[in-house]
Amino acid sequence: MSEDTDQMLDAAPATETEVPEHEAALLEAAALAHAAMAPRPIPEEALPPEPRADRAKAFLRSMFRLAIERSHMRVALVGLVFVGVFGTISAKLLAMAIFGDPPSQEHRVAAASSTAFRPDIVDRNGEILATDIRTVSVFAEPGNIYDKDEAVELLTAVLPELNASELRAKLSSRKGRSGAGFVWVKRELTPKQQAEVHRLGIPGIGFLPDHKRVYPNGVAAAHILGATNLDGIGIAGIEKYIDSTGIQALNSFGLINKQADLKPVQLSIDLRAQFAVRDELAWGIDHFKAKAGASMILDVKTGEVIALVSMPDFDPNDPKDALSPDRINRMNVGVYEMGSTFKAMTLAMALESGKYNVNSTFDTRGGVLNWGRQKIHEYHGTNRVITMPEVFTHSSNIGSAKMALGVGVPGHKAFLRKMGLLDRLRTELPESAAPIVPSRWSEINTITIAFGHGIAVAPIQAAMAVGAIVNGGDLITPTFLKTTQDDAKAKAAHVLSAQTSEAMRYIMRLNATEGSAKKAAIPYYFVGGKTGTAEKVIGGRYIHNRLFTTFMAAAPMNDPKYLFVTIMDEPQGLPESGGYATAAWNSGVVTGKVIERVAPILGLPPQFEPPVRPFPQMVKLNAYHVNQLGGP
Repeated sequence: MSEDTDQMLDAAPATETEVPEHEAALLEAAALAHAAMAPRPIPEEALPPEPRADRAKAFLRSMFRLAIERSHMRVALVGLVFVGVFGTISAKLLAMAIFGDPPSQEHRVAAASSTAFRPDIVDRNGEILATDIRTVSVFAEPGNIYDKDEAVELLTAVLPELNASELRAKLSSRKGRSGAGFVWVKRELTPKQQAEVHRLGIPGIGFLPDHKRVYPNGVAAAHILGATNLDGIGIAGIEKYIDSTGIQALNSFGLINKQADLKPVQLSIDLRAQFAVRDELAWGIDHFKAKAGASMILDVKTGEVIALVSMPDFDPNDPKDALSPDRINRMNVGVYEMGSTFKAMTLAMALESGKYNVNSTFDTRGGVLNWGRQKIHEYHGTNRVITMPEVFTHSSNIGSAKMALGVGVPGHKAFLRKMGLLDRLRTELPESAAPIVPSRWSEINTITIAFGHGIAVAPIQAAMAVGAIVNGGDLITPTFLKTTQDDAKAKAAHVLSAQTSEAMRYIMRLNATEGSAKKAAIPYYFVGGKTGTAEKVIGGRYIHNRLFTTFMAAAPMNDPKYLFVTIMDEPQGLPESGGYATAAWNSGVVTGKVIERVAPILGLPPQFEPPVRPFPQMVKLNAYHVNQLGGP
């Protein structure tokens, strides 16, 4: 068929239209001719067979294509694995760069202890006694230090107080789960020391924020405050008491975020009085050449300890000296025979028993009381019949013994127990001591205890009992925390009648005007008191020339507010005392100086006019010399 015919066929309309009959016949004939000339497909079975080599090549090509397709999947999978691994490594490196290595258990414990917060301690007027300051401490991770000898050399060069051998031993350890370990190098660095260590650039050396406990007033109130260790844990005194209130648990649970979250602990101490008492006590120990001494002021209406000093003392900023045996708190921890100050207990017991009154008399003629093989002597005997007040003013051993025997052994023990003298006294200070009492209490024990021998108590314990004697009869446990009179009275035990208390105030005032308490009778403060001198027991025997002296004084005796107590260990006689080393000549002198200096500080007003009827019950009884006890 010609090309024109093909074109004509191709140009035939695609839609059905009406075609003339002769043209239709021509078109059909042309279509048949075109079909006959088109190539026809050859059946597969009619094709010649493909050579074997070609079939093998085709198979290999198909296998190769399959292998390539599968290898692409493997490469993609391996790539994904490498991306994951290197991503994880990169993320960890970034985290380590930002946050450092995960801390070991030792590291975490150290970090927690170094960031623990403690409340401030303030005196009754809000003056700071103890507080925290921010600082840093330097630590080492021995496993990350490559040249330990060089590290020791560099660190000891900038921190010469370090012991090189100890530091090298620390750096040679490999403690801790991480393998790097954790050891403190030095706690509480100064900013200058921190900068010098930082400049060394030693790998494995780091810093942790820390708090340093400081005591701005140094030795003042040292035995009351106690101290903390380097981890901020209280080891003595009020600092240890604070930990017993649960502050450590709050810190460990992270419930304290800053020191401002903690309310200051307010003590009963008056810092002004504390300094004054320490000054006068230091003078007394030096002047009377005593081994040691202590002094305190007790508010007898509230039980608050206004001042307490025990010397030798220590600086809580450097508490290692506190470990010395001669630096104990003698008021709270030491137990001593209190000598004739115990006669106040004996007279109060006799009056409270109802068997005696202030006009009762006692025969002391002969100056000796024989009891079995024991002989009780007077120190300064009158060798006559004396009244109850005179037993006190002349410090009669025989008169005191006869009173106690009149009450009897069971009554004597019961009274002393009621006054809190036979059991350990517990205060906020963790340090305390139990009294030493006879294991078998017989009549001879009652005789000697009546005048202050054969029983040893803590001086603060004796002060508590005397406080009850003069304050109207309320036994109030001493406290080192600021409190109120109403709160104290609510917790107090009433142990004496008001009449017995008044009689004892009258007798103690009489002792300041006529007896052994004259050294503390500061004019216009209406002071009353009692001396006490005891021979020390060494090796089971009383040593005549080694004395322990005590003085207790209260003021004003018409309505006592404060009790002043001084003790001295082995004071020496001086020319001014005629060689005497008894309490009136040393502890009494110091107590007088304390009253004179501290009374204005504490707002204790002088009484320029005698109190009006200071002892009304004694007037009714027509007591000895009661009308002469007014005036200065």
